[in-house]
Amino acid sequence: MDRATDVDPGEPANPERRPDPDPDPDRDRDRDPGFMVIPRAASCREQQERLSGVVKNVHRKLRRKYKEAVGDFEKIWREHCEDEQTLSEYALAMKNLADHHWANKCEGEGRIEWCRSVCQEYFLDGGMKRMLEKDEKNARLAAIPPAAALGAQPSTLVPSSASHRGKMRLLDVGSCFNPFLEFDEFLTVGIDIVPAVESVYKCDFLNLQLQQPLQLAGDAVDAFLRHLRSPIDALPAQLFHVAVFSLLLSYFPSPYQRWICCKKAHELLALNGLLLIITPDSSHQNRHALMMRSWRVAVESLGFRRCKYVKFSHMHLLAFRKVSLATSSDLVSRNYPEMLYIPQDYNANEEEDGGEAEPPQARSELEDDQLAWGFAELPEAPCDSDSSSGDSQSGSVPGFQELEDPILLQS
Repeated sequence: MDRATDVDPGEPANPERRPDPDPDPDRDRDRDPGFMVIPRAASCREQQERLSGVVKNVHRKLRRKYKEAVGDFEKIWREHCEDEQTLSEYALAMKNLADHHWANKCEGEGRIEWCRSVCQEYFLDGGMKRMLEKDEKNARLAAIPPAAALGAQPSTLVPSSASHRGKMRLLDVGSCFNPFLEFDEFLTVGIDIVPAVESVYKCDFLNLQLQQPLQLAGDAVDAFLRHLRSPIDALPAQLFHVAVFSLLLSYFPSPYQRWICCKKAHELLALNGLLLIITPDSSHQNRHALMMRSWRVAVESLGFRRCKYVKFSHMHLLAFRKVSLATSSDLVSRNYPEMLYIPQDYNANEEEDGGEAEPPQARSELEDDQLAWGFAELPEAPCDSDSSSGDSQSGSVPGFQELEDPILLQS
Protein backbone atom coordinates (compact mmCIF):
# COMPACT_ATOMS: atom_id res chain seq x y z
CA MET A 1 0.00 0.00 0.00
CA ASP A 2 1.01 3.61 -0.51
CA ARG A 3 2.67 5.29 2.47
CA ALA A 4 -0.08 7.91 2.65
CA THR A 5 -2.79 5.20 2.99
CA ASP A 6 -0.84 2.58 4.93
CA VAL A 7 -3.55 2.30 7.61
CA ASP A 8 -5.99 -0.56 8.11
CA PRO A 9 -9.47 0.93 7.53
CA GLY A 10 -10.83 -1.30 10.31
CA GLU A 11 -8.56 0.23 12.98
CA PRO A 12 -8.47 3.77 14.33
CA ALA A 13 -5.93 5.90 12.61
CA ASN A 14 -2.81 6.72 14.52
CA PRO A 15 -2.67 10.49 14.83
CA GLU A 16 1.12 10.34 14.67
CA ARG A 17 0.86 8.66 11.25
CA ARG A 18 -1.67 11.12 9.91
CA PRO A 19 -0.90 11.78 6.23
CA ASP A 20 0.79 15.04 5.49
CA PRO A 21 -1.27 16.92 2.90
CA ASP A 22 1.95 18.25 1.36
CA PRO A 23 4.63 15.61 2.09
CA ASP A 24 8.27 16.55 1.78
CA PRO A 25 10.18 13.76 -0.04
CA ASP A 26 13.48 14.84 1.47
CA ARG A 27 12.03 14.68 4.99
CA ASP A 28 10.63 11.17 4.37
CA ARG A 29 13.93 10.01 2.96
CA ASP A 30 15.77 11.24 6.06
CA ARG A 31 13.23 9.63 8.40
CA ASP A 32 13.04 6.29 6.57
CA PRO A 33 16.33 4.93 5.16
CA GLY A 34 14.40 2.53 2.90
CA PHE A 35 12.29 5.26 1.34
CA MET A 36 12.85 5.85 -2.39
CA VAL A 37 11.58 8.86 -4.27
CA ILE A 38 9.93 7.71 -7.51
CA PRO A 39 10.84 10.04 -10.39
CA ARG A 40 7.98 11.99 -11.87
CA ALA A 41 7.19 11.91 -15.59
CA ALA A 42 8.38 15.49 -15.79
CA SER A 43 11.82 14.41 -14.60
CA CYS A 44 12.09 12.00 -17.52
CA ARG A 45 11.07 14.73 -19.93
CA GLU A 46 13.57 17.13 -18.41
CA GLN A 47 16.33 14.57 -18.80
CA GLN A 48 15.38 13.96 -22.42
CA GLU A 49 15.35 17.71 -23.10
CA ARG A 50 18.76 18.07 -21.49
CA LEU A 51 20.23 15.25 -23.56
CA SER A 52 18.60 16.56 -26.72
CA GLY A 53 20.06 19.96 -25.92
CA VAL A 54 23.56 18.46 -25.87
CA VAL A 55 22.99 16.94 -29.31
CA LYS A 56 21.42 20.05 -30.83
CA ASN A 57 24.08 22.36 -29.44
CA VAL A 58 26.80 20.31 -31.12
CA HIS A 59 24.92 20.54 -34.42
CA ARG A 60 24.38 24.30 -34.08
CA LYS A 61 27.99 24.95 -33.11
CA LEU A 62 29.27 22.95 -36.06
CA ARG A 63 26.98 24.77 -38.50
CA ARG A 64 27.87 28.16 -37.07
CA LYS A 65 31.60 27.48 -37.44
CA TYR A 66 31.08 26.26 -40.97
CA LYS A 67 29.28 29.46 -41.97
CA GLU A 68 31.86 31.65 -40.25
CA ALA A 69 34.62 29.83 -42.12
CA VAL A 70 32.92 30.66 -45.44
CA GLY A 71 32.57 27.06 -46.54
CA ASP A 72 35.96 25.67 -45.52
CA PHE A 73 34.34 22.45 -44.31
CA GLU A 74 37.60 20.45 -44.31
CA LYS A 75 39.18 22.76 -41.71
CA ILE A 76 36.03 22.90 -39.59
CA TRP A 77 35.57 19.14 -39.74
CA ARG A 78 39.18 18.50 -38.77
CA GLU A 79 38.85 20.78 -35.72
CA HIS A 80 35.55 19.15 -34.83
CA CYS A 81 37.05 15.65 -34.88
CA GLU A 82 39.86 16.83 -32.59
CA ASP A 83 37.40 18.07 -29.93
CA GLU A 84 37.19 14.74 -28.12
CA GLN A 85 35.47 16.08 -25.00
CA THR A 86 32.54 17.51 -26.94
CA LEU A 87 32.28 14.41 -29.09
CA SER A 88 32.34 12.12 -26.06
CA GLU A 89 29.52 14.08 -24.44
CA TYR A 90 27.60 13.87 -27.71
CA ALA A 91 28.11 10.11 -28.01
CA LEU A 92 26.96 9.47 -24.43
CA ALA A 93 23.92 11.70 -24.90
CA MET A 94 22.94 9.86 -28.09
CA LYS A 95 23.34 6.47 -26.42
CA ASN A 96 21.28 7.57 -23.43
CA LEU A 97 18.54 8.91 -25.67
CA ALA A 98 18.45 5.70 -27.69
CA ASP A 99 18.48 3.42 -24.63
CA HIS A 100 15.99 5.23 -22.41
CA HIS A 101 13.93 7.71 -24.39
CA TRP A 102 13.56 6.67 -28.03
CA ALA A 103 12.92 2.97 -27.50
CA ASN A 104 9.24 2.08 -27.94
CA LYS A 105 8.26 5.75 -27.87
CA CYS A 106 6.08 5.29 -30.96
CA GLU A 107 4.81 1.76 -31.39
CA GLY A 108 5.76 0.31 -34.77
CA GLU A 109 8.14 3.17 -35.54
CA GLY A 110 11.52 1.77 -34.55
CA ARG A 111 14.22 2.84 -37.01
CA ILE A 112 16.47 -0.15 -36.26
CA GLU A 113 13.58 -2.58 -36.68
CA TRP A 114 12.65 -0.89 -39.95
CA CYS A 115 16.18 -1.32 -41.30
CA ARG A 116 16.19 -4.96 -40.30
CA SER A 117 12.81 -5.67 -41.93
CA VAL A 118 13.85 -3.96 -45.18
CA CYS A 119 17.03 -6.07 -45.35
CA GLN A 120 15.13 -9.28 -44.61
CA GLU A 121 12.52 -8.60 -47.26
CA TYR A 122 15.11 -7.60 -49.85
CA PHE A 123 17.81 -10.23 -49.31
CA LEU A 124 15.98 -13.13 -47.68
CA ASP A 125 12.40 -12.96 -48.95
CA GLY A 126 12.93 -12.46 -52.66
CA GLY A 127 12.75 -8.67 -52.91
CA MET A 128 16.02 -8.31 -54.79
CA LYS A 129 15.10 -11.07 -57.24
CA ARG A 130 11.78 -9.42 -58.04
CA MET A 131 13.48 -6.07 -58.66
CA LEU A 132 16.12 -7.59 -60.94
CA GLU A 133 13.43 -9.38 -62.90
CA LYS A 134 11.62 -6.10 -63.30
CA ASP A 135 14.82 -4.41 -64.45
CA GLU A 136 15.26 -7.03 -67.15
CA LYS A 137 11.64 -6.72 -68.21
CA ASN A 138 11.90 -2.95 -68.50
CA ALA A 139 15.16 -3.26 -70.41
CA ARG A 140 13.58 -5.65 -72.91
CA LEU A 141 10.65 -3.29 -73.40
CA ALA A 142 13.09 -0.48 -74.07
CA ALA A 143 15.14 -2.71 -76.41
CA ILE A 144 18.25 -2.13 -74.27
CA PRO A 145 20.47 -5.02 -73.14
CA PRO A 146 20.02 -5.47 -69.37
CA ALA A 147 23.74 -5.13 -68.70
CA ALA A 148 23.84 -1.76 -70.43
CA ALA A 149 20.75 -0.62 -68.59
CA LEU A 150 22.29 -1.35 -65.22
CA GLY A 151 25.87 -0.36 -66.00
CA ALA A 152 27.02 -3.88 -65.16
CA GLN A 153 28.37 -6.99 -66.84
CA PRO A 154 25.80 -9.72 -67.65
CA SER A 155 27.36 -12.05 -65.11
CA THR A 156 26.70 -9.56 -62.29
CA LEU A 157 22.96 -9.36 -62.85
CA VAL A 158 22.49 -12.24 -60.42
CA PRO A 159 24.71 -11.39 -57.43
CA SER A 160 25.62 -13.72 -54.63
CA SER A 161 22.72 -13.58 -52.18
CA ALA A 162 23.28 -13.09 -48.49
CA SER A 163 20.50 -15.59 -47.83
CA HIS A 164 22.58 -18.36 -49.39
CA ARG A 165 26.15 -17.39 -48.57
CA GLY A 166 26.61 -16.33 -44.99
CA LYS A 167 25.44 -13.21 -43.23
CA MET A 168 24.54 -9.83 -44.63
CA ARG A 169 27.59 -7.61 -44.26
CA LEU A 170 26.33 -4.32 -42.79
CA LEU A 171 28.24 -1.05 -42.36
CA ASP A 172 26.64 1.22 -39.74
CA VAL A 173 28.09 4.72 -40.20
CA GLY A 174 27.80 6.96 -37.15
CA SER A 175 26.87 3.87 -35.20
CA CYS A 176 27.55 5.25 -31.70
CA PHE A 177 26.44 2.12 -29.80
CA ASN A 178 26.23 -0.61 -32.51
CA PRO A 179 22.50 -1.46 -32.35
CA PHE A 180 22.65 -4.04 -35.18
CA LEU A 181 25.15 -6.21 -33.33
CA GLU A 182 22.35 -8.11 -31.58
CA PHE A 183 20.91 -9.50 -34.84
CA ASP A 184 22.42 -12.81 -35.97
CA GLU A 185 21.66 -12.30 -39.66
CA PHE A 186 24.13 -9.40 -39.88
CA LEU A 187 27.90 -9.26 -39.80
CA THR A 188 28.01 -5.72 -38.47
CA VAL A 189 30.81 -3.18 -38.72
CA GLY A 190 29.89 -0.10 -36.71
CA ILE A 191 32.03 3.04 -37.13
CA ASP A 192 31.97 6.47 -35.51
CA ILE A 193 34.34 9.38 -34.96
CA VAL A 194 33.97 8.84 -31.19
CA PRO A 195 32.41 5.45 -30.34
CA ALA A 196 30.21 5.14 -27.26
CA VAL A 197 30.93 1.39 -26.87
CA GLU A 198 33.98 -0.79 -27.48
CA SER A 199 32.39 -2.78 -30.30
CA VAL A 200 32.29 0.33 -32.53
CA TYR A 201 35.44 1.15 -34.51
CA LYS A 202 36.83 4.67 -34.52
CA CYS A 203 36.65 6.01 -38.07
CA ASP A 204 36.26 9.35 -39.84
CA PHE A 205 34.00 8.29 -42.70
CA LEU A 206 34.43 11.54 -44.61
CA ASN A 207 38.16 10.90 -44.92
CA LEU A 208 38.00 7.11 -45.25
CA GLN A 209 40.28 5.86 -48.04
CA LEU A 210 38.90 3.38 -50.57
CA GLN A 211 40.99 0.41 -51.69
CA GLN A 212 40.59 -2.09 -54.51
CA PRO A 213 37.85 -4.72 -54.01
CA LEU A 214 38.89 -7.95 -52.33
CA GLN A 215 39.22 -10.92 -54.68
CA LEU A 216 38.21 -13.44 -52.01
CA ALA A 217 35.46 -15.93 -51.33
CA GLY A 218 32.62 -14.88 -49.06
CA ASP A 219 33.96 -16.70 -46.00
CA ALA A 220 37.35 -15.05 -46.41
CA VAL A 221 35.72 -11.61 -46.68
CA ASP A 222 33.80 -12.29 -43.48
CA ALA A 223 37.02 -13.29 -41.75
CA PHE A 224 38.64 -10.06 -42.96
CA LEU A 225 35.84 -7.99 -41.37
CA ARG A 226 36.04 -9.88 -38.09
CA HIS A 227 39.74 -9.02 -37.81
CA LEU A 228 39.42 -5.28 -38.34
CA ARG A 229 41.21 -3.08 -35.83
CA SER A 230 40.44 0.42 -34.62
CA PRO A 231 40.98 3.03 -35.92
CA ILE A 232 39.89 2.26 -39.48
CA ASP A 233 41.53 4.49 -42.08
CA ALA A 234 40.78 2.51 -45.25
CA LEU A 235 38.40 -0.20 -46.51
CA PRO A 236 38.13 -2.18 -49.76
CA ALA A 237 35.42 -1.17 -52.21
CA GLN A 238 32.31 -3.31 -52.87
CA LEU A 239 32.65 -4.89 -49.43
CA PHE A 240 29.17 -4.60 -47.88
CA HIS A 241 25.63 -5.65 -48.67
CA VAL A 242 24.09 -2.86 -46.57
CA ALA A 243 25.16 0.63 -45.50
CA VAL A 244 23.12 2.45 -42.86
CA PHE A 245 23.05 6.23 -42.36
CA SER A 246 20.84 6.51 -39.28
CA LEU A 247 20.50 10.19 -38.26
CA LEU A 248 23.87 10.77 -39.91
CA LEU A 249 23.50 13.14 -42.86
CA SER A 250 21.83 15.94 -40.91
CA TYR A 251 24.87 15.96 -38.59
CA PHE A 252 27.02 17.53 -41.31
CA PRO A 253 26.85 21.30 -41.87
CA SER A 254 27.43 21.08 -45.63
CA PRO A 255 25.34 19.46 -48.40
CA TYR A 256 28.60 18.54 -50.11
CA GLN A 257 29.69 16.51 -47.07
CA ARG A 258 26.40 14.60 -47.18
CA TRP A 259 26.95 13.92 -50.85
CA ILE A 260 30.49 12.65 -50.19
CA CYS A 261 29.05 10.20 -47.64
CA CYS A 262 26.52 8.87 -50.15
CA LYS A 263 29.23 8.57 -52.82
CA LYS A 264 31.46 6.57 -50.46
CA ALA A 265 28.52 4.35 -49.56
CA HIS A 266 28.05 3.64 -53.28
CA GLU A 267 31.70 2.64 -53.60
CA LEU A 268 31.63 0.45 -50.49
CA LEU A 269 28.47 -1.42 -51.48
CA ALA A 270 28.38 -4.47 -53.71
CA LEU A 271 26.19 -4.27 -56.80
CA ASN A 272 22.51 -4.43 -55.76
CA GLY A 273 23.44 -3.58 -52.17
CA LEU A 274 21.22 -1.34 -50.03
CA LEU A 275 21.80 2.16 -48.69
CA LEU A 276 19.37 2.94 -45.83
CA ILE A 277 19.01 6.62 -44.94
CA ILE A 278 17.15 7.87 -41.86
CA THR A 279 16.88 11.60 -41.25
CA PRO A 280 14.94 13.42 -38.51
CA ASP A 281 11.81 15.45 -39.23
CA SER A 282 8.98 15.93 -36.74
CA SER A 283 6.85 18.02 -39.10
CA HIS A 284 3.79 16.68 -40.86
CA GLN A 285 4.17 14.31 -43.77
CA ASN A 286 3.99 16.71 -46.73
CA ARG A 287 5.91 19.66 -45.31
CA HIS A 288 9.27 18.67 -46.78
CA ALA A 289 8.07 16.72 -49.82
CA LEU A 290 10.19 18.83 -52.16
CA MET A 291 13.28 18.30 -50.02
CA MET A 292 12.77 14.53 -50.10
CA ARG A 293 12.36 14.68 -53.87
CA SER A 294 15.60 16.65 -54.08
CA TRP A 295 17.38 14.06 -51.93
CA ARG A 296 16.10 11.27 -54.14
CA VAL A 297 17.44 12.84 -57.33
CA ALA A 298 20.82 13.58 -55.72
CA VAL A 299 21.29 10.04 -54.36
CA GLU A 300 20.05 8.36 -57.53
CA SER A 301 22.54 10.41 -59.55
CA LEU A 302 25.28 8.33 -57.92
CA GLY A 303 23.99 5.05 -59.32
CA PHE A 304 21.23 4.19 -56.85
CA ARG A 305 17.51 3.69 -57.27
CA ARG A 306 15.07 4.26 -54.46
CA CYS A 307 13.06 1.18 -53.55
CA LYS A 308 11.29 2.18 -50.33
CA TYR A 309 10.23 5.33 -48.54
CA VAL A 310 8.17 5.89 -45.39
CA LYS A 311 7.52 8.83 -43.09
CA PHE A 312 7.38 8.12 -39.36
CA SER A 313 6.26 10.66 -36.77
CA HIS A 314 9.78 12.02 -36.27
CA MET A 315 11.80 10.88 -39.28
CA HIS A 316 12.02 10.01 -42.97
CA LEU A 317 13.26 6.51 -43.85
CA LEU A 318 14.56 5.77 -47.35
CA ALA A 319 16.04 2.66 -48.95
CA PHE A 320 18.14 2.84 -52.13
CA ARG A 321 19.63 -0.08 -54.03
CA LYS A 322 22.87 0.17 -55.98
CA VAL A 323 22.02 -0.43 -59.63
CA SER A 324 25.23 0.76 -61.29
CA LEU A 325 28.91 0.23 -60.64
CA ALA A 326 29.83 3.60 -62.16
CA THR A 327 28.63 7.17 -61.68
CA SER A 328 28.53 10.06 -64.10
CA SER A 329 31.72 12.13 -64.45
CA ASP A 330 30.04 15.54 -64.29
CA LEU A 331 27.95 15.19 -61.14
CA VAL A 332 29.33 18.27 -59.40
CA SER A 333 28.74 20.48 -62.43
CA ARG A 334 25.10 19.43 -62.35
CA ASN A 335 24.91 20.70 -58.76
CA TYR A 336 23.67 17.42 -57.34
CA PRO A 337 25.55 17.84 -54.02
CA GLU A 338 23.57 21.01 -53.24
CA MET A 339 20.36 19.02 -53.58
CA LEU A 340 21.12 17.21 -50.30
CA TYR A 341 20.08 20.26 -48.30
CA ILE A 342 18.27 20.41 -44.96
CA PRO A 343 16.25 23.35 -43.59
CA GLN A 344 18.99 24.24 -41.09
CA ASP A 345 21.35 25.01 -43.99
CA TYR A 346 19.36 28.16 -44.68
CA ASN A 347 17.86 29.04 -41.32
CA ALA A 348 20.05 28.92 -38.21
CA ASN A 349 17.00 29.14 -35.96
CA GLU A 350 15.40 25.95 -37.26
CA GLU A 351 14.99 23.10 -34.80
CA GLU A 352 17.14 20.05 -35.44
CA ASP A 353 14.20 17.71 -35.92
CA GLY A 354 12.40 19.68 -38.58
CA GLY A 355 11.29 23.04 -39.81
CA GLU A 356 10.53 24.75 -43.04
CA ALA A 357 13.11 26.56 -45.06
CA GLU A 358 13.49 26.60 -48.81
CA PRO A 359 16.78 27.26 -50.59
CA PRO A 360 17.26 30.99 -50.99
CA GLN A 361 17.85 30.92 -54.75
CA ALA A 362 15.12 32.03 -57.10
CA ARG A 363 13.26 29.04 -58.52
CA SER A 364 13.46 28.16 -62.19
CA GLU A 365 10.44 27.09 -64.24
CA LEU A 366 11.52 23.48 -63.79
CA GLU A 367 11.64 23.93 -60.02
CA ASP A 368 8.19 25.53 -60.12
CA ASP A 369 6.94 22.41 -61.89
CA GLN A 370 8.59 20.25 -59.24
CA LEU A 371 6.94 22.23 -56.49
CA ALA A 372 3.54 21.88 -58.14
CA TRP A 373 3.66 18.09 -58.10
CA GLY A 374 6.01 17.61 -55.16
CA PHE A 375 3.22 16.17 -53.05
CA ALA A 376 3.08 13.19 -55.37
CA GLU A 377 6.38 12.08 -53.83
CA LEU A 378 4.66 11.18 -50.56
CA PRO A 379 3.91 7.51 -49.92
CA GLU A 380 0.26 6.51 -49.98
CA ALA A 381 1.09 3.34 -48.06
CA PRO A 382 3.76 2.67 -45.41
CA CYS A 383 6.28 2.43 -48.24
CA ASP A 384 6.54 2.63 -52.00
CA SER A 385 8.73 0.23 -53.87
CA ASP A 386 10.02 -0.19 -57.36
CA SER A 387 9.15 -3.86 -56.93
CA SER A 388 5.47 -3.01 -57.09
CA SER A 389 3.53 -1.98 -60.16
CA GLY A 390 5.02 1.29 -61.25
CA ASP A 391 8.38 2.46 -60.01
CA SER A 392 6.92 5.20 -57.85
CA GLN A 393 4.16 7.70 -57.70
CA SER A 394 6.41 10.15 -59.49
CA GLY A 395 6.00 8.04 -62.61
CA SER A 396 2.44 9.29 -62.94
CA VAL A 397 3.46 12.93 -62.89
CA PRO A 398 2.85 14.64 -66.25
CA GLY A 399 6.04 15.58 -68.07
CA PHE A 400 8.32 13.11 -66.25
CA GLN A 401 9.04 9.46 -66.75
CA GLU A 402 11.30 7.24 -64.65
CA LEU A 403 13.84 5.76 -67.05
CA GLU A 404 16.67 3.31 -66.53
CA ASP A 405 18.93 6.37 -66.29
CA PRO A 406 18.83 7.28 -62.57
CA ILE A 407 18.91 10.99 -63.42
CA LEU A 408 15.21 11.82 -63.33
CA LEU A 409 15.19 15.57 -63.72
CA GLN A 410 17.18 17.41 -66.37
CA SER A 411 16.75 20.90 -67.64
